Amino acid sequence: MSLEFLWYIPNQVTPGHRGEPVTADHNSLATLHAQARALEDHGWKGALIGTGWGRPDTITVATALAAGTTTFEPLIAIRPGYWRPANFASAAATLDHLSGGRVRVNIVSGKDNLGAYGETESDQPDRYARTKEFLQLIRKLWTEENVTYRGEHYQVTESTLEPRITPRGDRRHPTLYFGGASEAAERVAATEADVQLFWGEPLEGVRERIERLRSLSEELGREHAPLEFGLRITTFVRDTTEQAWAEAEAKVAEMAKNAGVSPQNPHGRTAVGQQRLLDLAARGDVLDDNLYTAPGRFGSGGAATTWLVGSPADVAASLRKYRDLGITHFVLSDTPYLREIERQGSQLLPLLQEVGANT
Repeated sequence: MSLEFLWYIPNQVTPGHRGEPVTADHNSLATLHAQARALEDHGWKGALIGTGWGRPDTITVATALAAGTTTFEPLIAIRPGYWRPANFASAAATLDHLSGGRVRVNIVSGKDNLGAYGETESDQPDRYARTKEFLQLIRKLWTEENVTYRGEHYQVTESTLEPRITPRGDRRHPTLYFGGASEAAERVAATEADVQLFWGEPLEGVRERIERLRSLSEELGREHAPLEFGLRITTFVRDTTEQAWAEAEAKVAEMAKNAGVSPQNPHGRTAVGQQRLLDLAARGDVLDDNLYTAPGRFGSGGAATTWLVGSPADVAASLRKYRDLGITHFVLSDTPYLREIERQGSQLLPLLQEVGANT
């Protein structure tokens, strides 16, 4: 199976994201277009566009970037609840039509500022039950006519999208990425997602989760193509191993001085997957060969909680080990974003693409 390499566009109103230079135009159309075009020029498939209340709308940003590029594929993060399934299915199908089949979708079910957009709090099982229905319904709306669906959370009657998704080879609709490490999340992923994304855990933890999800898929009666797996992680790459570690440790030392200064997502650190990452620091600053856990102690969250640190060869070797476990989708990043798109596209991607060509 071929490997796919995407980047990350933070999609933030506040400048300075994870060490990005603070500039007035950090999220301007010109800046975002420059990143998307650099991704095309340096071998990346596309980029994940981050979501959350208080951030620019991902469909709007993805549309603007697709319009200014020719091959860039936006991986559009969206939240059930913020979007109704039929509305989202229509928006995504329209963009997929206009972009020539370049849309990918990342479904996010973690807590957010629900009250700000008219939602109410729900417990975890209920939240993921809604997500399961959302996934089922948008898939139907993209591929079928006169859809009637009766769920606990969503209902539609004789619903037909125009335009629907145009099949392109084996691709019947946008790839549906999904995250979450709780039991409720894994049961949804096992039956409804196309790609399960993992944070940067040690190899053994990822191995265990892949095995569990494959078993769950069989146990629960998955009806779709086999579940695929992806890794979302920071890759801290420098010309040499020594330079990479010196700069990574210096960056963490600076983070330690400023710990608590940057605003944090109040829900992020309570998520099961995030807590798994934070717990890694108790096992040591460096796990496996070069998985750096110290950033998580000083406020970094999500993909920035752990970093793969080293030379291009070091990091490629580590990513190859994840590939050997079954990871085929990689969403990488580091800051400054534009510099690292170019650096890692030139130095790291060729090593990884050689790996993909031999699988």
